[in-house]
Amino acid sequence: MKVVILQETFKIMNTTIIKILFSVLAIACIFPFATPPLALFSGLVFALFFENPFPVFSKKISKYLLQGSVVGLGFGMHISEALKAGSDGVLFTIFSVVSVMVMGILIGKWLKVSRTSAYLIASGTAICGGSAIAAVGPVARAGSNEMSVSLATIFVLNAIALFIFPVIGHFLNMTQHEFGLWAAIAIHDTSSVVGAGATYGPEALKVATTVKLTRALWIIPLSIYTAFHFKSDSKKVSVPWFILFFVLAMLINSFLNVPESLSKGIVSVSRQALTVTLFFIGAGLSRSNLKTVGFRPMVLGVTLWIFIAIISLLFILFLY
Repeated sequence: MKVVILQETFKIMNTTIIKILFSVLAIACIFPFATPPLALFSGLVFALFFENPFPVFSKKISKYLLQGSVVGLGFGMHISEALKAGSDGVLFTIFSVVSVMVMGILIGKWLKVSRTSAYLIASGTAICGGSAIAAVGPVARAGSNEMSVSLATIFVLNAIALFIFPVIGHFLNMTQHEFGLWAAIAIHDTSSVVGAGATYGPEALKVATTVKLTRALWIIPLSIYTAFHFKSDSKKVSVPWFILFFVLAMLINSFLNVPESLSKGIVSVSRQALTVTLFFIGAGLSRSNLKTVGFRPMVLGVTLWIFIAIISLLFILFLY
């Protein structure tokens, strides 16, 4: 009886310590010394050694923090700059989205990845990672396992991208504008795109955010096409409404006399909120998620990722 009580007491103490450690790390990301890569790395390390004590909270808060951060970053941009950045990548966006979707379906079939999982992984790679998968998954009538495999595959690659893309960009002496465009096209999720851009520099952040959000609008036509591709009778199309608020923030900053101190303050808070978001995202990658992925879906995800990364890099460096 005493042994059981001691075991339960130790278990409670251990859980409490893990919760405290998680909270301390999350709070630390609020302060300026915490950078996006450091926050993501801290979350990943925590997730690999401990289980996230607040998985539901982390998932929800990371979603809303990311959306709020993106809207806040709009107060640091001018609409003319945004239109130029968005138009720079529009033609290649069309090519990349279509080519990645076609390749994903064909290679997925060759690798014998389930039709739905291959389609979801291709959608996440082509447009905006987990957001695209979450949008087209219900339309494609994807099962929970197919959703988990696809999301986990994209999530792992996102975490890797946030670390290696800035390093590659500096190695190739890419300008901030070039890097921002490359990150927006070749990195999956908006969170990692914005994080990589913030790491590389302020102009890279602006370009990456604008081009990525323009690219994210492809969720709408893709969802409509998905209904036909899977012969689904679903009428639901998930619209990323926060993009509209991002545009509204840019319009306010461009045409209203917003005090510079206020706009800079909003942008500063938004960048730090993004850093906290990346910690929560990193903490969401557990060992169980890694086991869920499987070999074939990961091969498909990596293949599509390498394809879009190399093609977009060549386009930016030699044709842009």
